[in-house]
Amino acid sequence: QVQLVESGGGLVQPGGSLRLSCAASGRIWSINGMGWYRQAPGKQRELVALITNGGDTNYEDSFKGRFTISRDNAKNTVYLHMNSLKPEDTAVYYCNADIRVYWRDNYVSYWGRGTQVTVSS
Repeated sequence: QVQLVESGGGLVQPGGSLRLSCAASGRIWSINGMGWYRQAPGKQRELVALITNGGDTNYEDSFKGRFTISRDNAKNTVYLHMNSLKPEDTAVYYCNADIRVYWRDNYVSYWGRGTQVTVSS
């Protein structure tokens, strides 16, 4: 019914950059907030950044200045631009979105399956 599919992960050297994408598809009426989370091996999933449908953003402090979240509402897509990557940024990055489908009146939180980011020389 609704799918979130992340892409853009991979292996990058320390100091490098990556851009992650997450496209929502299905019988979508509207999308409210979208966000990126990550989970490193042996750690809990943590919030990276959020963006409203109006473009307002919120970042966890540790990512401010290095990561930038953006979205294209016409494409139902959210992006995460990551710069100055460090080995400790190695994790599976997950997309999340609050989506209303045609046959419901409420928004439901959906998750993608994640994309692996590995920062290593």
